Amino acid sequence: MSIPTAFRAAFGFLRPLLVAALASLALAGAARAESVTPLVPVGWLKQHLNDPQVLVLDIRSAIDGGGAEAYQNGHIPGAIHSDYDKAGWRVTRGGVPFMLPTLAELEKLIGELGIDEDSHVVVVPAGVHYTDFGSAARTYWTLKVAGVSKVSILDGGYAAWAAAHNATETGASKPSPKIFSATPNKALLAERADVQMIEQSGGATLIDARPASFFSGKQKAPAVQAYGHIPGAVNVDSATFYDDKANRLKPQAELASIAATLPAGPAVTYCNTGHWAATDWFVLSELLGRKDVRLYYGSMIEWASDASRPLASARTKWDDLKKTLGFGS
Repeated sequence: MSIPTAFRAAFGFLRPLLVAALASLALAGAARAESVTPLVPVGWLKQHLNDPQVLVLDIRSAIDGGGAEAYQNGHIPGAIHSDYDKAGWRVTRGGVPFMLPTLAELEKLIGELGIDEDSHVVVVPAGVHYTDFGSAARTYWTLKVAGVSKVSILDGGYAAWAAAHNATETGASKPSPKIFSATPNKALLAERADVQMIEQSGGATLIDARPASFFSGKQKAPAVQAYGHIPGAVNVDSATFYDDKANRLKPQAELASIAATLPAGPAVTYCNTGHWAATDWFVLSELLGRKDVRLYYGSMIEWASDASRPLASARTKWDDLKKTLGFGS
């Protein structure tokens, strides 16, 4: 048998094996791509916990009654802790707290956690309250703004992981720092100037994610300088998307039903500090697939810092008197 004939014979024998191998690789790649969904269930994380590209990010903080101590007392094996309230996910800029960090600050924060362009980050909140879910949504949004393409939130958080009797570990897992170069996605965020233009000229729906008492002006957060809401905004309390009994977001059909009350087209979410608003953004943009939904991270704490910016309010002089007398907010 000549060499070409022998080669053809060998190739003919190997060809089915090569085709099968390539098909297997393609399926594996497709499976990896399909697995990057905004929410992942506990079962998925258990199955993929040891995947080299999966990085579990535990963000428990004082907001949920936790923090470093709670993490060290028990966490998902291999999870890295980054306190949402202390680690630098929100910073003070220009005298305004809870703002988005600078690009350089984000690169440092994200890189030191061991995250790079290949990482699939699974954000793990405590799983105890709708405000706690807001921490996860804001962290998710921040990672996306910085250019991390593969990010998910663990559905039900650490509470759901523990309730399923999955393995946990104590102590602290040390990250392996990486060099992270941000590729900012500014299409996800709204600045104050954007909101001023919308307030004056329209072009998008402003969605206030706070409870109705804040929206109406009956109540305000201590750090916010004035009562009321940005004129023209509609109120969709982030808590309406959350199932308090199950401690997770409501089923997709219920989320869609709530969102169906909103006008179509571009939207900007806001709240007091860009925290609750992150939940509204996450539901509308990531779960329901609405295009052109942005988060105004400065929110009311920035907007109301200048008394010349307009506000709408149902607050009355009687409300002010009750507050003066110590009977109201």
